Amino acid sequence: MTTITETVEAHAPYVRPKRKLSEAMKRGLLGRCPHCGEGKLFRSYLRPVANCSACNEDYTPQRADDLPAYLTVVIVGHIVVALFMAVENVGGLSLWAHLAIWVPITILMSLAMLQPIKGATIGLQWANRMHGFDKGAQQEFI
Repeated sequence: MTTITETVEAHAPYVRPKRKLSEAMKRGLLGRCPHCGEGKLFRSYLRPVANCSACNEDYTPQRADDLPAYLTVVIVGHIVVALFMAVENVGGLSLWAHLAIWVPITILMSLAMLQPIKGATIGLQWANRMHGFDKGAQQEFI
């Protein structure tokens, strides 16, 4: 015979453990597994690993797509335009001097920021259980 407690526990909804968003995004920003923080998140510059080498977390469902590139353009654009305007206010440079300064800075900043932003985006998706990162969820088809 089952007790009332066993009956309530059997019919209680599954409570998913919390995933800390800031920790997952910080780990992703550093290029580490958002789940354990030990394994590498990327196997090459922008290609994430299929599974974490430390905890075996599956990263094939991630869909970072265009968000990292968009955020990189927004951040780098604001910094470069602000610096350009500050330099222009101090003293006028020729067009060639501006090109020689700002084009390489823009390219280097973009390349430096793209991978960390993609890692943080994957950490965001993992922490919020987006795009297949929730193994316990039941999918209903209409």
